Amino acid sequence: MPLRLLLLLNFATAAYLTGLIWTVQVVHYPGFGLVPKEAWAAFHAAHTRRMSQVVLVPMVVELGLALWLAWAGRAALPSGVGWWSLVLVLLIWAATFFISVPFHNRLAQGYDYIAIDGLVRTNWLRTLAWTARLVLLGWILGR
Repeated sequence: MPLRLLLLLNFATAAYLTGLIWTVQVVHYPGFGLVPKEAWAAFHAAHTRRMSQVVLVPMVVELGLALWLAWAGRAALPSGVGWWSLVLVLLIWAATFFISVPFHNRLAQGYDYIAIDGLVRTNWLRTLAWTARLVLLGWILGR
């Protein structure tokens, strides 16, 4: 696969996930606090199921594309861009599984405003990492 096409696929996947995470960060997660406590269990179960359908496959695709870009672009891309892109993806995965998932597991037990607040605050790490990856890929595509 030509390197330019690989960059475009990485950029498209990053653009999708960046748009999604900004929507989650600014609209969806803050709205958790508005869900009535008696409706919380059903709401959170539906949220978890539906978000998994929207985010799981694109995140796996992104990881594969980021690995491929890091390897294929190691000599052709300036300043280790492929490796930095991969580092951002790995940071996102680590934040997802070590920070966000534990908060969601806590919220699966019942409404917990402290966990909602923690989820909103810590999700900025993923939001900014995806944004940085998108900017990095956009910068290299624009060169």
